[in-house]
Amino acid sequence: MLKDKRQIANGRILLVLIPLFIVLLLSGCGTKKKVAEKAPEPKVEVPAPPAWHTCVIQSARATVNKDGTKFSTSITMQTVRDSMLVISVTPMFGVELYRLEATPLEVVGFDKIHGQYARATYAELNRKLTPELNWDILQQLCSAELPTGNERARLLYTFGDDAIELIIDYTPRRLDGTVRINALPLDRYTQVDISRWL
Repeated sequence: MLKDKRQIANGRILLVLIPLFIVLLLSGCGTKKKVAEKAPEPKVEVPAPPAWHTCVIQSARATVNKDGTKFSTSITMQTVRDSMLVISVTPMFGVELYRLEATPLEVVGFDKIHGQYARATYAELNRKLTPELNWDILQQLCSAELPTGNERARLLYTFGDDAIELIIDYTPRRLDGTVRINALPLDRYTQVDISRWL
């Protein structure tokens, strides 16, 4: 009889221990699974690529109105984003007579008719120019990205005592195509002081 009581007690203990063992086993397996799973990698915000790398606008119409005198010409603008841009002034038969090369640091103007060039920083240009001109504005102007839209740009400046209005009527731009904006060889031109042109 004592033996039967021990067997019953052992059976009850087993009935309690087996479910407890199963719970511990399952919870242990769950822990292992959680440890084995990779922690989610933190999200890194990748900046969006620029909308374009190169921009070409050919045969746009530029009109300069200075004290009631208007001058209109065809221009081509080629831009490599945040690097360099070239404005070619081609008033007759597509022949480049004047050229402006600009980088974020300086502007170089060429008068091909007289074989001259002059260079200036934006600070030098802005001594007489109001409002100030900088690389960002120039790049937006040459890529049809001013807030006024991609059909027409209109800028008003005073240069010393002169009031100047610049209007550019854009043609459709070509993005991420080939550009030809190699700097002109300076040894073919005579450098003049920028003050002669300002």
